[in-house]
Amino acid sequence: MSLLQKALESGEFAVTAELAPPKGTDFSHALQNAELFGDRVHAINVTDFQSSSLKATSLAMCKALIDLGLEPVFQITGRDRNRIAIQGEMLSAGFFGVKNLLALTGDHTTVGDNPGAKPVYDLDSIGILQAAAMLASGIDMGANKLEGSPSFFLGASVTPEYDPIELQLIKMKKKIIAGAKFFQTQAVYDIRTIEKFKEVTKHLNTKILIGIIPLKSAGMARFMNKKIPGINVPDELIDRLKLCKDPVQEGIKIAGEFIVELKNRNLCDGVHIMAIGAEKNVPLILDAAEL
Repeated sequence: MSLLQKALESGEFAVTAELAPPKGTDFSHALQNAELFGDRVHAINVTDFQSSSLKATSLAMCKALIDLGLEPVFQITGRDRNRIAIQGEMLSAGFFGVKNLLALTGDHTTVGDNPGAKPVYDLDSIGILQAAAMLASGIDMGANKLEGSPSFFLGASVTPEYDPIELQLIKMKKKIIAGAKFFQTQAVYDIRTIEKFKEVTKHLNTKILIGIIPLKSAGMARFMNKKIPGINVPDELIDRLKLCKDPVQEGIKIAGEFIVELKNRNLCDGVHIMAIGAEKNVPLILDAAEL
């Protein structure tokens, strides 16, 4: 059982952080960031060609984290591999000792830095979860017997701000049936959204980690509102960022305050912090949240 699974199943407030592999072969900076997280997070999500951009693979970074004594969450998308490659990655991850897996469908290749790449989408996130469950049972998707089986604590994603939310609930139910035990959400900034989301998901047998992206400026907040579906930064937070002397520090404070309210009001099972290039600020956010 992974540390993340133990935390969530015991009722502990879980914390995960996100880390991107490098665009190249020099892992030193990424690993330095990982060591900053240390034992303050239960696991570190390793992105899989995030935003359809070329990086080193998630699996390579997961292995590097394990070598440092840190626990990774292996992200894998259906965009770039067919079912043979996806299952092969899972078998390799199992061999390396990876215990957590997050299944994602993946953004289309046209939004990335190699827009001419052909997307695959042989399996979506639900198909990936189903494949992982089959491998754990000792057979592959072709009903062929395995010599040793990987076993993962399976997760998926959800967007609480999605409208209509009923479509997200339908997908959540399908993902749970396919094997998902926890969900990490898109970034949320409005506590009222979480209140509503908790109410509509209270009947689901799953754990939910709320996504936290620390704001760096009012301009960043406005850009996210305009360009990123499923994200809504309230006007009062944008005003706070406009009026403060140090927007980065204010963003850290806002994130910390939000986490404290989530935890104290028992609105979720944990948080997933996505610093997006500012990983050095993750410990500061945890300090602000008194975690």
